[in-house]
Amino acid sequence: MRPRGPSGLGLSGKLLLLTVPLVMIAAVLLYVPAIANFWVNRLNDRVAAANTAALVLDAAPLGMVPESLSREILKSINARAVAIKMGQQRRLLASDNLPTAIEHDIDLRDMTVWEAITGSFRMMLETGNQAIRIVGPGVGNAQFIEIVTDELPLRQQMYRFSRNVVVVALIIAVLTAGLVYLVLHYLFVRPMRRLTASLVGFHENPESSARIIVPSQRSDEIGVAERELSDMQRDLMSMLHQKSRLAALGLAVSKINHDLRNLLASAQLLSDQLASVPDPRVQRFAPKLVRSLERAIAFCQSTLSYGRAQEAAPDRRMIMIEPVVLEVRETAGLASDASIAWVAAIERGLAVDADPDQLFRVLLNLVRNAAQALESHSSGDGGAQQIRITGKREGAVAILEVSDTGPGVPQKTRDHLFEAFQTSGRPGGSGLGLAIAAELVRAHGGEIHLVEGTIGATFRIVIPDRPVELLSIRNERQRA
Repeated sequence: MRPRGPSGLGLSGKLLLLTVPLVMIAAVLLYVPAIANFWVNRLNDRVAAANTAALVLDAAPLGMVPESLSREILKSINARAVAIKMGQQRRLLASDNLPTAIEHDIDLRDMTVWEAITGSFRMMLETGNQAIRIVGPGVGNAQFIEIVTDELPLRQQMYRFSRNVVVVALIIAVLTAGLVYLVLHYLFVRPMRRLTASLVGFHENPESSARIIVPSQRSDEIGVAERELSDMQRDLMSMLHQKSRLAALGLAVSKINHDLRNLLASAQLLSDQLASVPDPRVQRFAPKLVRSLERAIAFCQSTLSYGRAQEAAPDRRMIMIEPVVLEVRETAGLASDASIAWVAAIERGLAVDADPDQLFRVLLNLVRNAAQALESHSSGDGGAQQIRITGKREGAVAILEVSDTGPGVPQKTRDHLFEAFQTSGRPGGSGLGLAIAAELVRAHGGEIHLVEGTIGATFRIVIPDRPVELLSIRNERQRA
């Protein structure tokens, strides 16, 4: 049993699982510069507070600041010591409980972005409460200011900031993922589901026009896919309907041929007896009748043997074209038809390298089509009605033309002129005459086409001679 729908998460679930981590990755990429900027800002705040404290301490008369006030000032700026450099002299403005060692020196005067990122993460990943020295620009005449402080309070501030960023990032990620999912689901997933449902439904019943997708008005790639799918489904449905009709027609033809072969066999026996009648007129037409019956029986037998009209390879030889044209006229019933004029302009002694029976069928199909076109056109036009066959040779190529003075070929049928069941426009027609003629001409390595710009319809047949090997010609000359 074929699966009729997506299994597992489906496209929507996969889209959601893909959107959430991508949004989280974007949040992480935003967090890295954010935490580095937070760290640098907190350090600059310490420097700014120290500069303010340095102004207070330096303003005291003779630098005499009570120790209690000095500790209060250092406590307010979270520092253990504050020093400034003025000229060549470094001056310790205040200190309280100085550490024995300084763990890190941080110079804010020429810090790069990369140093800010690595410094912030290094402080967050450390443990304990090490002492650090911060160097920043001074105010007034001071070249720079130094602060000795503990890093634990700053690390705790960074932890709180990171926690807030993570919470906000998660909320933004969920909201963004949801919005992105809804937008993509509406714009892409729903149309893809519609395309999939149409494909599955069309697979179940490809001959139903109700299963053909109705394209939307979208102008993007999905709209193009919907329109192309609709056209493809219509073409496939039309093709399947045509195949079904052809299969039914083939079965009917096989049944008809089975009985028709028996009837033709009986007619052949009667024609053999008719050939023994001494009447001159009977003797004139009896061989042609026998030959026509033999062709019909052979054709019926090939249809029964292969289930279709299997054309044999042409038995080519050089034949005179004039007798073939005369037989076509008599078989088409135009020899005694005075309403349609017959004109044969065949080059004297014209020979064609072709199978005589197949060439006869080609010309007969074209002449019958021309006669039927003239008969259907005669009621509305009292002008001259004529069928003309011309023939000539150009080098190793024989050119035959069959033309009439009828209404011509309609423009809408010219694109499928030599396709089966496409060009018949008269009641009872099968649309096979031109298709059979084209197939037989192609088997000879030739071509057939409609000549443009003529009165009525003119079909040109071009049949090249077979190439002859020089060695065979030499052998024949030597034997002669």
